[in-house]
Amino acid sequence: MSRRSPPVDELFAAARDGERGALARLLSLVERGGDEARTIGRLTYPLSGGAYTIGLTGAPGAGKSTLTAALISHLRAGGEEVAVLAIDPSSPFSGGAILGDRVRMQDHATDPGVFIRSMATRGHLGGLSLAAPEAVRLLDAVGRRWILVETVGVGQVEVEIAGKADTTVVVVNPGWGDAVQANKAGLMEIADVFVINKADRKGVEETRSDLEGMLEMSDLPPEAWRPPIVTAVATEGRGIEQLWGEVSRHRQFIAANGDLARRREQRLREELREIVARRLEQRAREIATGPRWDELQLGVLAGSTDPWSAADEMLKSVGA
Repeated sequence: MSRRSPPVDELFAAARDGERGALARLLSLVERGGDEARTIGRLTYPLSGGAYTIGLTGAPGAGKSTLTAALISHLRAGGEEVAVLAIDPSSPFSGGAILGDRVRMQDHATDPGVFIRSMATRGHLGGLSLAAPEAVRLLDAVGRRWILVETVGVGQVEVEIAGKADTTVVVVNPGWGDAVQANKAGLMEIADVFVINKADRKGVEETRSDLEGMLEMSDLPPEAWRPPIVTAVATEGRGIEQLWGEVSRHRQFIAANGDLARRREQRLREELREIVARRLEQRAREIATGPRWDELQLGVLAGSTDPWSAADEMLKSVGA
């Protein structure tokens, strides 16, 4: 006979006391969605707001995971605790997202000051756009002050999630066209710091020039933050201290001018709108069943009514 899982509030209390297993189970519930995920959200929201989130995104193969691992080492050397949420929406397995080339990050897996979670959609209504901020809030509420959010690729979902961090780091590699691809993927719009990783290869200055040219064309106002361009060789730890210095400088800048508070407020507004939209979507699926629904569908197919009138008829039941 299998043991029943402890109630969510017990798991949450255990996670706040430092039990990693309890935190992992809570994150699984967040990924799954439903009533338990909503309960977690209600518990975490009053205790969140203390963490600082850093998004790392860029094309596959840019070395984001190695860069993330190097940032973990830098933070741990300073005695800081850190959590990593590695976003991989492509996983076909129910057990979670694929770690792929994240082997270097696993060097930190046994460090009690580091918590790493790889995250896939796993059926959450609303997908990663809702599950990811809920997971970040949970990590925040259990006391992780630094949260790194690393994405696998540069699809719409990944760019959206990375762009919702407090500071977003965009990683590119030397070589013609990589900076252009970053622009096409929409990464220029969300970047707060650029990193040219694998800077021991040819083409670093050309890539820097491409990025600077694109920044010039973006027509930033004089008072706005201008994303710096850092070079790094993450496999050797080169450039990591400078990268962290720019992240810290960006944090100070947006805290001083009020942008940090505005960014967080906008994220909450968007999340609230997304929750309402997904709940309405779920309700729509629930009402689009039964004899009356079947009757209306047949009417549309037979041409005795139109789709809009049939939809209006169904929506009368919910007062819409």
